[in-house]
Amino acid sequence: MLKVGLTGSIAVGKSFVLGVLAELGCHVLDADATAREVVAPGTPGMQAVVDAFGEDILDSERTLDRAKLGVIVFADETKRLQLNSILHPFIISAQDEQMREWEREDQHGIAVVDAALMIESGGYGRFDKLVVVHCRPEVQLERLMARDSISREDAERKIAAQMSQEEKKSHADFLIDTSEGFDSTRQQAEKVFQKLSALRRM
Repeated sequence: MLKVGLTGSIAVGKSFVLGVLAELGCHVLDADATAREVVAPGTPGMQAVVDAFGEDILDSERTLDRAKLGVIVFADETKRLQLNSILHPFIISAQDEQMREWEREDQHGIAVVDAALMIESGGYGRFDKLVVVHCRPEVQLERLMARDSISREDAERKIAAQMSQEEKKSHADFLIDTSEGFDSTRQQAEKVFQKLSALRRM
């Protein structure tokens, strides 16, 4: 099985690209979904986060209040790194188990795992190829403000808290630029899929 990492900064369109690759027949895994699963109530991941950040990050139903936790970690680099160091081992373990299951079912398939912090965590080294999704900075800023209903200042702070797009692009085997919208992005994703399919057949 060809194992592919898909990454990119916040609000650049990774989810759309992942959806296109799924339509084309790839096995896909969204790391945000995995991240939610590993902090579900009663999990070791949830307990580890509560131990580190306190019970104030839980809502009235004792589930993780992601908005509260987000305010804490985006405002403090040390806390953000701490959260990542807690969650990444749980997330990587869950991803690897899913890929092993896919490989048992379809050893000649293509597995694509989408994770925003794949490069920062070093997790991209587990993949055969890395696809980096990116867009022009002004497009990213506008998308983030619209998506999260936040001010320009808050959007700029969130973007500044992450590795730059240029640095992420330097690690890529394949690049997909989403700046021009859905049709252009779909065409690029289809071309990348064709190249990945050719690699799988080699």
